[in-house]
Parts: sequence; C-alpha cells; structure tokens
Amino acid sequence: MAEKILSVLGYPSSELSITIVGDRGIRTLNRDYLQRDKPTNVISFPMQEGEFAELNPQQLGDVVISAATCAREAEEGCITFEARLCFLLLHGILHLTGYDHERSGAAQAERMEAKEREIFGLLEKEGLV
Repeated sequence: MAEKILSVLGYPSSELSITIVGDRGIRTLNRDYLQRDKPTNVISFPMQEGEFAELNPQQLGDVVISAATCAREAEEGCITFEARLCFLLLHGILHLTGYDHERSGAAQAERMEAKEREIFGLLEKEGLV
C-alpha cells in the first residue's frame, strides 16, 4: 500500500519507515517532539526538512501510527481497522511529501483533504483497502 501511495504521489523510488505503536508510545513521541501530552493517531517525521535534508534525498522520513487509536477510530467510524490504518498511512505519507493541514491555513488543509480523498478512492478501486 505504501508503495502504491508513493508511486501515485510521484515518489516511486523513495524510502520511508512505518512504525506501529500503542497509545503509550505515540503519546511519548507526541509529548517529546510536538509538545502535546496525549495520544494521537499518526505522527510523521519528515527527513526532507531542515539542515541535513539533502544528505539522503530518497529518504522521506518516518510515519508512526497508533494501533490502539486507529482501532478506536475505526469502531467509531463504523469502518474496518484496515481501512482506517490505510487512511492514516496515507495521511502520514502526505505530510512527508509536503502536505500540511495544521500550519499552512485552510486552503492547504483543503488541498490535503482533496488529495486524501483522491488517493484513498484510487486505493479502494484497486482493492487495496
């Protein structure tokens, strides 16, 4: 699924790491790196930002997903765990490729949401979700 998402976004030979953790693990990351002392569903750590971004241009970064939060959100949304996990992976990868919904304003948030709908729909059509 990650390979398909990367390919659709124009990053077919890029690398990323995907880590699945529990709420305790993601809460620690959220607190230590984003100063938010609570669990969240997904956090992305882009490697293409900052002083050393050019060292490995193929390495996009890390996506960390909380399986526990994913499961709760899937149940609340009446969708499968796998579908929610796929969406969170897509969301995290979009952050690694420059999409933002928090710091860049409403227009960028809408742009990111539109891209999420587009790619998630494609994944559904191809039977990957």
